[in-house]
Amino acid sequence: MPAIDGGRPAAILILFGVLDRLESDHDARAAAVSRDLDVLLLARAATLRSHPGQVAFPGGRIDPGDDGPVGAALREAWEETGLDPAGVEVLGTLADVPLEYSRHLVTPVLGWWRHPSPVRVVDEAESADVFRAPVADLLDPAHRGSTVVRRDGREWRGPGFLVSVDGREHLVWGFTGMVLDALFDRLGWTEPWDRARELPLVLPSADTGR
Repeated sequence: MPAIDGGRPAAILILFGVLDRLESDHDARAAAVSRDLDVLLLARAATLRSHPGQVAFPGGRIDPGDDGPVGAALREAWEETGLDPAGVEVLGTLADVPLEYSRHLVTPVLGWWRHPSPVRVVDEAESADVFRAPVADLLDPAHRGSTVVRRDGREWRGPGFLVSVDGREHLVWGFTGMVLDALFDRLGWTEPWDRARELPLVLPSADTGR
């Protein structure tokens, strides 16, 4: 992703855990990916000015009182999903990722949900849904494709994932889709998928989702 100058520091929590119900129907090729491995995601409220309706990791800006990116990621996850940070084992941080659209420099914090706690939408003005997505479903080539934004004669393409949880279908794309795609590649979990397949994408008129 393109580098940015003066990006505001932010952090996201990429939290893996073990589902307590509704395992994936897909047998992932990677031996490390069991049917009950999941990752915590949320759907942003459709009324937000920035990235409305998009699926995201818990996270936000690093505040002066935070203990760096790790503290910010855990605080934001607690504020957005109600999870108990004491149940999260922090595995480490990944390289900062520049987010050009909102001028943030984002530190991904990788965690393992050693003692899962209930999660929910804490503030309806911020989030529309909080859910645990089976990783095997995200890796399933049948659920993968590319999202395409075409505007003013230009085109932006990125990886996308379709996942259904509790009867609700979510399209994971944009920044979150790119982070998951890169992480799965790095872990050696990615299964061959059709990059020419275009997933349906409906954008608010003022948002490119980049």
